[in-house]
Amino acid sequence: MAQKDTVERILDAAEDLFSEKGFAETSLRNITTKAGVNLAAVNYHFGSKKSLIQAVFARYLTPFSDQFSSQLDLIQQQERTPEQLLKLLLITLTKSGLENPAKFAVFMRLLGLAYSQGQGHLRKFLTSEYGDVFKRYMKEINRITPQLTPVERFWRIHFMLGAAVFTMSSVDSLMAMADHDLGIESQVKDVVGQLMPFLASGLMAVENDES
Repeated sequence: MAQKDTVERILDAAEDLFSEKGFAETSLRNITTKAGVNLAAVNYHFGSKKSLIQAVFARYLTPFSDQFSSQLDLIQQQERTPEQLLKLLLITLTKSGLENPAKFAVFMRLLGLAYSQGQGHLRKFLTSEYGDVFKRYMKEINRITPQLTPVERFWRIHFMLGAAVFTMSSVDSLMAMADHDLGIESQVKDVVGQLMPFLASGLMAVENDES
């Protein structure tokens, strides 16, 4: 078996199991059994379970980050609105291999697990590898939300992330429901297109001080 094929089989198995069972609940033995390789192959190619988790994310985020950076360059001289900034995510998704509903749902489940299962090493890895491009994006978000305090902005961004993860981790089921209930066939970009105005409205909402 070629080394590249071995790496892909290990990554595929790890991705499936992590998204189904979680990081802590998935053992290297589970992964090697599903991939049809021995533990030595995992150790040789990745060195540790932590490094394997990081490699699973890198397979998604490296092409996404490259495309995202290019899209940010394109709008640098344009007037930016919340809808336009959020639409950048949609454009990036369609250009980075995440337009497949099943793949996108898996990625969003993994992203949710990264926040919920306390993977400190993963947060550090993501910040180190992809922090610059997302800092650029956050700079734009800060610019269009001067009315928000840092605390308000923090919570709204994380509420947006939570809504996006919940929605897109079940995107295939939601599209099936829309087809059954409304007779509408959808693609991932259609779901994201419906989600973006909702997220933009939440980001820019005016707080009601009435008790």
